[in-house]
Amino acid sequence: MRRPHDHAPAPPARRRSRRRRVLVVLAVLVVAGVALRLALPNIVRFYVQRALDRNHEYSGLIGTIHVSLWRGAYAIEDIRLLKATGSVPVPFFAARRVDLAIEWPALLHGKVVGRMRIEQPEINFVDAESPSDAQTGAGGPWMQVIKDLFPFAINSAEVRNGKIAFRAFHTDPPVDVYLSDVAATIENLSNVRDEVTPLFAVVRADGLAMDDARLEYEMQLDPLAYRPTFRFALRLVGLDVTKLNSLAKGYGGFDFEHGWFDLVVEMDAREGGVEGYVKPLFRNLRVFDPGDGGFNLLAKFWEAIVGAAAALLKNQPHDQLATVIPVRGDLADPDTDVLALVGNLLRNAFIRAYLPRFQGTPSDRRMLTFAPGQSTDVFFK
Repeated sequence: MRRPHDHAPAPPARRRSRRRRVLVVLAVLVVAGVALRLALPNIVRFYVQRALDRNHEYSGLIGTIHVSLWRGAYAIEDIRLLKATGSVPVPFFAARRVDLAIEWPALLHGKVVGRMRIEQPEINFVDAESPSDAQTGAGGPWMQVIKDLFPFAINSAEVRNGKIAFRAFHTDPPVDVYLSDVAATIENLSNVRDEVTPLFAVVRADGLAMDDARLEYEMQLDPLAYRPTFRFALRLVGLDVTKLNSLAKGYGGFDFEHGWFDLVVEMDAREGGVEGYVKPLFRNLRVFDPGDGGFNLLAKFWEAIVGAAAALLKNQPHDQLATVIPVRGDLADPDTDVLALVGNLLRNAFIRAYLPRFQGTPSDRRMLTFAPGQSTDVFFK
């Protein structure tokens, strides 16, 4: 006999009704999830377009948006930033694909940060007679745009097969100087590894100048410093100067006939002040060739003056024209020592030829010194 406090089993109809409600709720959640997933690309597109339109001087165009929930990532294809004023025939920035994702290894350090990968980017700086037709990107809120594109701080970035170009369409001939095949990495921008060194973030890059000479670059910096704090080294060795003739002719009124160009730069910035040097070197340089068939008398006269000055000031045993240009002062407006520039030019000509190697900044002599022709991926020790 059933006791009064015993519960009777629920009728089958009630159990079926409860299961039906559960299934309906699950079905609604699944449908909502699928609908949200299908709508995500359009939501992200609106979000990205709004971020790109922060600068009224440039307009943004984007292609397909891909969302990958399992990676915590999304990708933008065929992104372009175009000058909205004037008439500039090339975009300021373009890339085949920009991928932004959560950096999963950083979770092991208890940090949620992002990483960015950019494939085939292109940046075009343009000089023009009219400011509206020039394109420098100066004053644009680009760091804020990057922050708006991803909800987490970017800790690392990678660039693949990039290009940086300087162009001038108003000169004769038009100037087109570029760095191609650019590969770059940026690491530890958010100091995920909690390093105590003052320069904990590292930027490494290399590329081909005019498809001819390898350029190497490395920078160490503190991105969290109130005022710019960094040091960097750059070296370019063995560029055929005739590949710069559009620049030389467009702005200098002369042509290079033969020669090679090397460039070494080191800079050290602390609390907004900077000191370092720029070391340009020309080897086996020929500017004036009276037998090249040209007939422009004024142009040939100017080339003869430039060629004579180069011949007078070059180091004869090494057939090299070079100097060291000291740079020091406030980072926003550094000073160059003209007397030291001239003195170093004469030193190279008459005392000892400079070499395309690093010599260290005045405040930090620990920078790695290269032997001529040596190649390495690490600049700093």
